[in-house]
Amino acid sequence: MTESRLVRQIAHALRHERERAGLTQQALADRAGLSQAAIARIERGDRLPSLTTAERLLTALGRQLRIEVEPLDSHLDAALDEAAAADLDERLTDLKLDRLVDALGDLPYVLAGSTAALLQGAPIPVAAVEIAVRWRDSSTFTAFLERAYAQRWNARWGEWGGVRHEPEERGEHRWLTRHGELRARMVDELPEPIEVRHGGRTYPVEPLVQVEVADRRTAELLRRHRQRLAAGTGEPDEAGGSTR
Repeated sequence: MTESRLVRQIAHALRHERERAGLTQQALADRAGLSQAAIARIERGDRLPSLTTAERLLTALGRQLRIEVEPLDSHLDAALDEAAAADLDERLTDLKLDRLVDALGDLPYVLAGSTAALLQGAPIPVAAVEIAVRWRDSSTFTAFLERAYAQRWNARWGEWGGVRHEPEERGEHRWLTRHGELRARMVDELPEPIEVRHGGRTYPVEPLVQVEVADRRTAELLRRHRQRLAAGTGEPDEAGGSTR
């Protein structure tokens, strides 16, 4: 999938409107006079459609295209504002963090990425619980995924399922389990964790300095968060919060 944000947005919008209309890719292709394969590439984000093609697809769905211009990185600002306004306990509950942590049992892991940043005070968006897992523990991890009736994210088809659980199998390390959504970073050795206490529990968490090296998306959000703090009345502390 391309790294272009615009391509991702168009892919998401077209798939959302198609599913909202209750159409398969083939049914939409028949309406719009395109091939099913072309629509699949667009929805995966492999291809940026021309404006004419995008309009044709949306017209077939009874929708129309609208273009707006916004300040650079305003999407990040909106996401950060929404995250900052949310209660931390509610966010952790929505993520089902404790349910997933309990379900992992004896699997060695460290909370990583945006989950680690959130627990260290950075009010950034978190879509799923993220962990680091060692490759040599992959069989134990696979056993957990099987117990949790996990479905793996299939980036090719843009849906859950259709690929094997094992981390060794090619594909994104992203699973939907009965306990919640889980994303993994497979590593040779676990990062040295710090202990973060919240709500009477202690979590093994990847330090922010390592998060910013290992997770590009979270690093981008943390940089934006700090820039916004520096432009305001407070300065970020080491955990990404404000020292006001």
